[in-house]
Amino acid sequence: MPAISFNKPSSTSSAALWVVLARAYRSMAAFVEHSVAGLGIGLSDFMILEALLHKGAMTMSALCDVVLLKNASMTAAVDRLEERGLVHRANDEHDRRVRFVQLTAEGTTVIKRLYARHERDLDEVMAGVPEAQREELRRTLKTIGLTAQSRIRQ
Repeated sequence: MPAISFNKPSSTSSAALWVVLARAYRSMAAFVEHSVAGLGIGLSDFMILEALLHKGAMTMSALCDVVLLKNASMTAAVDRLEERGLVHRANDEHDRRVRFVQLTAEGTTVIKRLYARHERDLDEVMAGVPEAQREELRRTLKTIGLTAQSRIRQ
């Protein structure tokens, strides 16, 4: 029986780039999780606080979309953060069905401190990537993500 042979993809083929992207993501995700754990907070809690810091008060469903957590996980995380006094839930003054999650004063202080450290950690990892390459990388990754997302919806 003849052996099936596959040509090795070139280093710029879509398949090879996918492997590099997946490995880079896995390494960066592990680094970020390690970095955030060193700050004394879980990754999902950090992501929620960071989203609220940069985007302001949000509904639970909006937070789920931004942080990429399922509703049940989001509820548990917000409960934890509320117990620590870092966030609180507030009713919408125009629609009683809507509740917002927002940072408390203590939560704002904590996430600003944690985010500054997180940003320094990321800067250390990205130090070897020049600014022009970062901008090109950002545009390219955004294009890939949006294209993939549009193909799912078709």
